[in-house]
Amino acid sequence: MEMLACIAIVAIITSLVIAALGRAKMAAHRTTCASNLRQIGTAVFGYANDHKGALPPTTHVTGSQGYEIAWIYALAPYLADVDEVRICPADPHGAERLKGGGTSYLLNNIAFDARYDPFGNLLESYNNLFRLANPSRTFWAGSISDSRTGASVLNDHTHAESWDAGWGAFIRDIEPNRHRVGDSNRTHTNGSSNYLFADGHVENIPASEMKRRFDSGENFARPPQ
Repeated sequence: MEMLACIAIVAIITSLVIAALGRAKMAAHRTTCASNLRQIGTAVFGYANDHKGALPPTTHVTGSQGYEIAWIYALAPYLADVDEVRICPADPHGAERLKGGGTSYLLNNIAFDARYDPFGNLLESYNNLFRLANPSRTFWAGSISDSRTGASVLNDHTHAESWDAGWGAFIRDIEPNRHRVGDSNRTHTNGSSNYLFADGHVENIPASEMKRRFDSGENFARPPQ
């Protein structure tokens, strides 16, 4: 009986230690991810300063023919190590994305890419610092969804117009519980994720809070007017 009691105590202690290590690892990854996003934000400001306020494009508009001017490459001169900064340590596909020239972070295509009608007329544009009405509430970048496994540089932006459809569309682009202990639950709400905003600050927002906002009809990607 004493031996069984000792085994039970050791098992409990072991489980507690493993859980604590998991939380510590998650917290470390979350901190590094936030630092990466802040550096991306600083680099965007540096780029904009050299381009009359204009933001770097994504491959949503450059396509495969102009990927070398898209943001991952365009921001390289403004970052100490773009290869380190563009990969989140919590991204399960991080090594694949690094090798393929991709990234763990998606830029908000509504904020970074102007939108035109079929006749070439400008419909909306937020891709200049001087046109932002509320930078602290304008979403710039977040963690790529685990469902988007493509490692190519072309996988560098959201399809945020579709987020009007709600939570399901959002989680096809963004992993809202990137920072969690264990596997994702069915609704992707058992954790949190980091988000970069246009004033340079990064917020860690619980996935449950993001789902509440989408369920209320908000499209997080649309810059406030």
